[in-house]
Amino acid sequence: MQHRCGKDRGVDAINNTPPKGFLARAKDAVPSWWYGAVLFAALTYLFGKGFTLAGIFVFSVCMLIWDTIEVGRNDAANLINAVYGARLMTRKRAVILAGIAVIIGASLSGGVIETARKGIFDPTKISLEQAAAIYISVYLVDTVLLYGYSAFGMPVSTTACLVFELIGAAVAMSFIANTDNLVNWSKASSVVLAIIVSIFLSGFSSFLVQRVVRGVIGQKTEDLRTMKIHGAWIGGGIASGMVFFMIIKGMKKVPGIDTLNALIHKTPMGPTFCVFGLWFFFAGVISVFLMRYGKRAAVKVFPVLAVCGMLSMAFAFGQNDLANCASPGLATISIIQNWDAGIKVASESRIDQWQLFVCGILLFMGMRTKNATRVTKAAVNMGSHADRVRLYAPGWCLTIGEWLARRSNREESLVSTYAPTRQASRQHYDALRATVIMGVSASVIAIASSFKMPVSTTYVTFAALVGTGMGDRIFQKGDAGLKIARSIWVVFSWFFAAFIAAAFTALVCGIVYQFGMIGLVVVLGINLALRQEFKRRGDEQSRRTREEMLERAYPERYATEEDY
Repeated sequence: MQHRCGKDRGVDAINNTPPKGFLARAKDAVPSWWYGAVLFAALTYLFGKGFTLAGIFVFSVCMLIWDTIEVGRNDAANLINAVYGARLMTRKRAVILAGIAVIIGASLSGGVIETARKGIFDPTKISLEQAAAIYISVYLVDTVLLYGYSAFGMPVSTTACLVFELIGAAVAMSFIANTDNLVNWSKASSVVLAIIVSIFLSGFSSFLVQRVVRGVIGQKTEDLRTMKIHGAWIGGGIASGMVFFMIIKGMKKVPGIDTLNALIHKTPMGPTFCVFGLWFFFAGVISVFLMRYGKRAAVKVFPVLAVCGMLSMAFAFGQNDLANCASPGLATISIIQNWDAGIKVASESRIDQWQLFVCGILLFMGMRTKNATRVTKAAVNMGSHADRVRLYAPGWCLTIGEWLARRSNREESLVSTYAPTRQASRQHYDALRATVIMGVSASVIAIASSFKMPVSTTYVTFAALVGTGMGDRIFQKGDAGLKIARSIWVVFSWFFAAFIAAAFTALVCGIVYQFGMIGLVVVLGINLALRQEFKRRGDEQSRRTREEMLERAYPERYATEEDY
């Protein structure tokens, strides 16, 4: 069915994307068939006589490329949600800037294989072949899992998936190798607990901060008088959280910053004095700029802070999370390079900087794909202050969401659905809220990192998006039930992803280790078949949600004769 709705001037107009050219379509289709063909040829040639070092090496490189692009589709794509949703820049420009920050962060990384070093499982208790089987099975599951979530526009954490995939594969291998205590359960449980705590902390903190700053400033973020009174202390506080995040988390592997880090944590009150010192400094800088440049500075304070927050998060992602997502492939390559030295040396070896640089480029390529756009648009629609949004949630989530929406008080939203300017009419939220999302996310991650607690960037930023939305009372009208239902569906999918990651990686690990090349070919075929099915269903769901959104927005155009 075709609809002639004219040129949409509301917030949903952003979902109308122009037709893609041949090269753009080819880029989106590459991971679905090209990698499969290359992997199949490599398997046939190099594994013809059983497991060989050359075969494992080529397979690991191909899967490393594949999985890093998948991470770009989903995990890294969430880095730009706040800036893009506030319409501070186009998605293409935001992806380019964030991609550059990711590549720089990866290039300056310390190069340690994080997964092995953090000790989710102990590779020294098994053989090199068994360790290689674990890492390969992790990639076979991770590639299709991330692709499936991206195809449906669902955000998911690469780090969390990787942890549960390693747990599942290690448990399976412990039965195969008849080895006890292969999984470090205390470490694994602490990782899971830290992720859960960080989600609630981010959501609660962002709600409080957004409610306070919105109550103080309202929508007068470009009013010079209001910004002179409140802009300095609000902007200074958010900027201090971002800089503290960069020192503690983002740049902790950069030479010289580690010394500064140690100095800050030398005394128990060191981090507190650091944050307040930065707060006063940035508040003074913003005040000077407001007095010197007046209106020109007032309109730029929060947009500049939001963009700086995006860049700091992207840099930190390249420094830390990228090493995690690349670790299975790089660990397998390290095992092959240090085959004679043994598994202990191989698992603790450092990654060359050029390898992380290449991984950063691959991740940037993934951020530019169609599925990455789908993930970004679904997230900003879920947190939008617009009445009508383009989202999907299953029936049981809709039932709960509608029930919660009916029971919630009907106080007026703290933000207008549409602002006076044409550019603002295409916003899902304003620059103030985008700044709070990035500032709170950075602060929560920095605090968790200072206590040596691993957290998920994706989960923290999503929780901040929901928390700031609650602070602005966006769940009060229009498609409020659908937005709440989508939030429930996303959180449920996180726990479901953990179960899938652990269970299926355990199964795949057993198949790969026991059946060699035949098992690899079978699992790879299933992987490619599932990808095609996910792509078909994801495209169908995207079309259907657009139809449903248009029907809610323009009911008179969808009315049938029986309705009159």
